[in-house]
Amino acid sequence: MRADVVTMVGGLNDALRPRCDLGRVRDRLEEAVERLAPSCRRLVLMRSPGRRGPVMERFRPRMEALFEHIDGLAARHGALVVDLYGAEALGDQRMWDVDRLHLTAEGHRRVAEAVWQGLGLAPEDDWRSPLPPSVPLGWTARRTADVRFAREHLAPWIGRRLTGRSSGDGLRPKRPELLAWDADASARDGSHAPGLS
Repeated sequence: MRADVVTMVGGLNDALRPRCDLGRVRDRLEEAVERLAPSCRRLVLMRSPGRRGPVMERFRPRMEALFEHIDGLAARHGALVVDLYGAEALGDQRMWDVDRLHLTAEGHRRVAEAVWQGLGLAPEDDWRSPLPPSVPLGWTARRTADVRFAREHLAPWIGRRLTGRSSGDGLRPKRPELLAWDADASARDGSHAPGLS
């Protein structure tokens, strides 16, 4: 379809799995980049953001190896790399949803702004700016949130890993047919990406 811009984020969830075949992840990313780069005007790859904390520290070497591979792919195929990984603001836990794996609406808005600016377009704001200071939660509130997270997100995730299922199994695609992007239709159904429309 000769898209003007294609953004691709991939591999991080795989890198966070206990048994990760990083060689296979790198091969899949390379295959995707080799197919996408010649078929669009501009390919944008990303060094994904991550929440600060012990999980991030445990998997940091694996993530950095993945990002080094992404940098190499970008250099070979003329792609732009947007570095979200080192952004302090995106490490703030308030940028992450209750599942602790996906960004909030504000996190997504900042990623869109980072891509926008990476493409050389005029900034709407500073996507790296820190959130205002907040009052830290007390011990009881943190433990309550941890228990809720474990029950609603961690236990089901473990169950899916053990049974070989994905959270997307059985879901129908939002856009089952590959069609050109229609700005008017996207504005009507609310499916456009803020900052990138």
